Amino acid sequence: MALAELKAALPDYAKDLKLNLGSVIGNSELPEQQLWGTVLACAIASRSPRVLRELEPEARANLKPEAYTAAKAAAAVMAMNNVFYRTRHLLSDPEYGTLRAGLRMNVIGNPGVDKTDFELWSLAVSAVNGCGMCLDSHEQVLRTAGLGRETIQEAFKIAAVVQAVAATLDAEEVLAEA
Repeated sequence: MALAELKAALPDYAKDLKLNLGSVIGNSELPEQQLWGTVLACAIASRSPRVLRELEPEARANLKPEAYTAAKAAAAVMAMNNVFYRTRHLLSDPEYGTLRAGLRMNVIGNPGVDKTDFELWSLAVSAVNGCGMCLDSHEQVLRTAGLGRETIQEAFKIAAVVQAVAATLDAEEVLAEA
């Protein structure tokens, strides 16, 4: 099981991450599709080859093909949107907010899965990428769709833990080479 391998690879100083990884994935109250789509999208967003290699097979096994593709699409489109909208927000000139984005993002309107699932994955990726505008936008859509704060928080808890595991394992790999 890839989850067990990731936990075993974490150093002793990251014991909290081991426990949290098992908890946010193993004890999640999210439905399987929401859970594994979030895990896959966050593993991609973490930019860690090792984390993606370990978590992808289990995500693929737990997702229907259209959900697997949609989770990857959420990671892809949000990689672009998070940079664009975060930059637009951080610039002190508000005129950028009046300009047409001019970026294709059709997958958001037609993701091939339940829109709520796609929005949840987009929110989680936005958490990894730190885009406040995207977080607010996706959170509002999810709340309007009837998702509770606990469910939404579950997605960004997964994002936080997957990102922390990725950062820790990637750092350990570099330190081992030194």
